[in-house]
Amino acid sequence: MTSQPIAAVKDVARRLFGGYAELLRMPHTARFAIGAVIACMPFPMVGMTITISVQHYYGNYTLAGALSAVQAIALAVMSPVLGKLVDKFGQRQVSIPTIIVWVIAATALVSCITAKVPAWILFVIVPFMSAIPPWGAMARSRWTNLLKGDGRRTDRALSLSGVFDEAMWVVGNPLSSTLAVISGVLAFSVTGMCVVIGALMFLTELSTEPPSQTDLARKAGVSRKEYRALETQKAAKMRGQEEAAERKAGLFKSGQSIWGPGLIAMCVTWFGLGAFQSAASISIISFATEQNMKQYTGFVFGCFSLSSMIGAIFYGAKNWMIPLWKRFYFCLIVVDLGIATFLFAHNIWTIMLIYLVIGVCQAPTWINGNQLMLHLVPPTRFTEGMAWTSAMNSIGGSAGSAIAGIFIDRMGSHGGFMVVTVLALTSLALAFTGFKQIKRSTETPILAQVDV
Repeated sequence: MTSQPIAAVKDVARRLFGGYAELLRMPHTARFAIGAVIACMPFPMVGMTITISVQHYYGNYTLAGALSAVQAIALAVMSPVLGKLVDKFGQRQVSIPTIIVWVIAATALVSCITAKVPAWILFVIVPFMSAIPPWGAMARSRWTNLLKGDGRRTDRALSLSGVFDEAMWVVGNPLSSTLAVISGVLAFSVTGMCVVIGALMFLTELSTEPPSQTDLARKAGVSRKEYRALETQKAAKMRGQEEAAERKAGLFKSGQSIWGPGLIAMCVTWFGLGAFQSAASISIISFATEQNMKQYTGFVFGCFSLSSMIGAIFYGAKNWMIPLWKRFYFCLIVVDLGIATFLFAHNIWTIMLIYLVIGVCQAPTWINGNQLMLHLVPPTRFTEGMAWTSAMNSIGGSAGSAIAGIFIDRMGSHGGFMVVTVLALTSLALAFTGFKQIKRSTETPILAQVDV
């Protein structure tokens, strides 16, 4: 009798994790996948550390929100640039100098915050905190390169990356809030250690690094410009009868541009996501501070990430027959409307409960977005395309945190949650402006399978 429940549990575990385990058993994949997650720790830790530290030393949410906004804008500017450079010259060639800049900037920033220097000095230093290599996009690029031609395992690999991303937020949010309350120096030191360790794991794994445009063009005996044009022509041939319609719509009109209605729609959607989620973060910190529970803010965000990670695990374990665009919009609606209800929460535990409920759709929203990118950009510009959506997410985040910070200083956390509700509903409306393009893009071949 006892063996039956155990066998059932093993069967469920095999169904949920068997596909992921198969991917990680592939030679060298576990090293770069885990290394990318560790190196990404600045994403959950830096923003919260800056907000808590600046509020503690300067007592000003407007300043904290403005600094977060500047860092996000700088990240939005740098991400596409770094993504494009990675695609052109290679992952190691771009990542190493970028990491050095980040470490120097982090050391300078934490020293200045603890010394309570004039605010303008912080605004000068913060943009350099955007010197973060696009680890997530680079890891996904490695997966798509390794699994080229295998759509099912590629989708599962992108889901696995989503699981790892959420695991990073599960750990990073409570860790950063706890450490930042103790000491900003300690929080930035731990973040820096993660960057160095993760980068060493990722960048020393050479066998899985995809060839850059420079490498491929050199091998083909042409320039990068000629290679990109040749690649786009090959993709157009694969689309067959879709070619005329897509040219009329403006998709991939030439080898020089990845921009089309589908990618623009994704960027607009990711802008909205960044805006209301960053506004929610700073509003929750204010709300918890008003209730003398600031040390628990990281655990609230951790619950969101934990729920999101669970959603990613189950989502990636299933071979979905529902069209991608339907899954994308369903998950987006759940997240947007759920966060809009924060305005009516009376305590931090209510917010935690809402996060637990809607979190199961958070990671699937991003996974669906990543899968949509496979339909929207050529393969050797995948990192650049991903960087653009990340950039728009950062720009939205900068706007959300800056606006919320102003309202919080004037009206308290309630004012911040008013901003969250308006931004969430606006974001949902903006997402549907690209409905036709996103639906149509999933009906074309997966361009990541193209190779010249």
